Amino acid sequence: MRKLGISIYPMHNSREEIKDYISLAGKYGFKRIFTCLLSVEGEKERILDEFKDIVTHANTFGMEVIADVSPKVFKDLELDIKDLRFFKDMGLYGIRLDMGFNGIEESQMTYNPHGMKIEVNMSNGTKYIDNILSYLPNKENLLGCHNFYPHRYTGLSFEHFIKCSEQFKEKGLRTAAFVSSNTAKYGPWPVSEGLCTLECHRSLPIDVQAKHLWATDLIDDVIIANAFASEEELKALSKLDPYCLELKCTLVDDIPTIEGDIVSKEYHFNRGDVSEYVIRSTQSRVKYRGHNFEPFNTPDMNRGDIIIETSLYGHYAGELQVALKPMENSGKSNIVGRIEEGELFLLDYIKPWQKFKLKVLD
Repeated sequence: MRKLGISIYPMHNSREEIKDYISLAGKYGFKRIFTCLLSVEGEKERILDEFKDIVTHANTFGMEVIADVSPKVFKDLELDIKDLRFFKDMGLYGIRLDMGFNGIEESQMTYNPHGMKIEVNMSNGTKYIDNILSYLPNKENLLGCHNFYPHRYTGLSFEHFIKCSEQFKEKGLRTAAFVSSNTAKYGPWPVSEGLCTLECHRSLPIDVQAKHLWATDLIDDVIIANAFASEEELKALSKLDPYCLELKCTLVDDIPTIEGDIVSKEYHFNRGDVSEYVIRSTQSRVKYRGHNFEPFNTPDMNRGDIIIETSLYGHYAGELQVALKPMENSGKSNIVGRIEEGELFLLDYIKPWQKFKLKVLD
């Protein structure tokens, strides 16, 4: 099951602020929490007490908390990689290795007696995961998660992101990546210019970022990297279907009732015999066979236009299409609406036979 997550940074916020945020995220069905031990300083007992209190609260909402660590954290806290009890005593679901070990050590960690998950960095594009797998880890306890990038222009390129993600997904490993809240202020480091995995996401609405990650079919879990996201953002993410791409759209004025229902209420999937010009959803033409679809808005078509064929096209009448390229209108095709400009790029991710939804904005 694909999951949503948040991030918390105890070094920046009070326990009560963090607990309130966890409660809010829990209300909207978030199930993962990322936190960071890389920049935490202090005695083991204080760290354990503070984190345990927060993690216990998160666990009441069924949230899985994973903390970012490194070889330096093990050294500073005088921990042995063969004994993860310190992290288990915090109530953690797992640890994320921001910087890896030598492969065999990660493999050994996956056999820890506590069943804790070992999450490794997905963003480097090396043969790191192949090295770990060569030592036959317990794959049930091995996860992958991308980095996030607080400095503008330093996030991953989309090409590199795909390459790295495929390395993990093709091996059957669970994957995660980060999106950025446009209202949050806190991350693990002083620089804060958004906090996302993909550079192209930095200025996008948070729900569009998540849709894009899921549309690649390479990412299972989507985590908000910075804190605190607004309730509006948490709510928007909670309404997404992680398995079915939903595109926001607007309708033309005075659209007939049946045409409006075809857009917003019918079941849509792209035909298998795909066209380079249009996405075709054909079930509506079967359901409404015999209805007279009259032409009422027939200008030339542009990418993102939503089309419903008129009865002048015979057995195509009632078929919904989404334009992928500019096209000349024969006068037989009604333009009934349009995909939101900021989501037009998501049309490229609708594959043959893929299901999709259209959400009409008020």
